[in-house]
Amino acid sequence: MLKEIRPAIVLLVGLTLITGLAYPLAMTGIAGAIFPRQAQGSLIEKDGKVIGSALIGQVFTSDKYFQGRPSATNAPDPKDATKTVDAPYNAVNSMGSNLGPTSKALADRLKGDVDKLKAENPAAPVPVDLVTTSGSGLDPHISPEAALFQVPRVAKARNMPPEKVRQLVSEHIEGRTLGLLGEPRVNVLELNLALDR
Repeated sequence: MLKEIRPAIVLLVGLTLITGLAYPLAMTGIAGAIFPRQAQGSLIEKDGKVIGSALIGQVFTSDKYFQGRPSATNAPDPKDATKTVDAPYNAVNSMGSNLGPTSKALADRLKGDVDKLKAENPAAPVPVDLVTTSGSGLDPHISPEAALFQVPRVAKARNMPPEKVRQLVSEHIEGRTLGLLGEPRVNVLELNLALDR
């Protein structure tokens, strides 16, 4: 019986070492050598200090900054571990809200967000990505339309000409990946850093 089991055990251990250890370590090493910035999380630094990642959104509440998509991520409530609290852009708990089109809670939140944004810029239609969450809840990008929608508020708060802010948005529009994948987008953190400069 040992004669029949031994090859299976040797094969299991061998494949585990190859596919579970050697291959992942080799791919991590190659990725770190070819794409060092991306392998380290696409971190963004300001004055030598890491302030975020180009891959994960952040919360900006001041009118002086562009705001990203809403985030549906949450975290355990520190006061009661059986409950959760909102924790925007919590990378540990990447997910969407799981609220469907018939959800009253979702409809109420959307209506409130749309009304707030309409008051901010009544002349323009509200871009859908300013009121809906992404599938991961971590999206760092907004559409160019969503960035342009926020130009009047940001320009007023910073006492800048709207044309200058609009030009800054245009300079930060990223095209489709490889010219055909995805949609044009604006990284909110990078745009806000450019505003500060």
